Amino acid sequence: MAVVKELIRTEENQSISFGNYELPQKSKVSDFAHQGDMYKVKTFKEITKLERNGMFVYESVPGTAVFSLKQDGSSMSFDVEGTEDAQITVEMEADTEYDISIDGADAGKMKTNLGGKLSFSAELGGDKAVHVEIKKC
Repeated sequence: MAVVKELIRTEENQSISFGNYELPQKSKVSDFAHQGDMYKVKTFKEITKLERNGMFVYESVPGTAVFSLKQDGSSMSFDVEGTEDAQITVEMEADTEYDISIDGADAGKMKTNLGGKLSFSAELGGDKAVHVEIKKC
């Protein structure tokens, strides 16, 4: 399995990757510039959290490594890996229904709360990352 040793980076396809679930204590990178936005990541074995311009984007318990995160106004996609199953929460549009697929399997439709948070579980711990796609219905 892999982690993002530099904690956050821009990929060649202009997505971002972040997180290191191997760290025994909290580490963070603030003021990471990417496409006109400022990102902050906090990560270690117990939690991984990403903020954009001071606003919540992603959180997992326990910590994970996220690769090729892409987000637009109606969808989000990324690959995620970790040592064990994770509870993942992402920020989307408030009070809106989304279709979620995990590794190509339909995980159903879920509606965000008034704060726009969407939470789901991902089975992790294998030797490869799991692909997550979230699309507005």
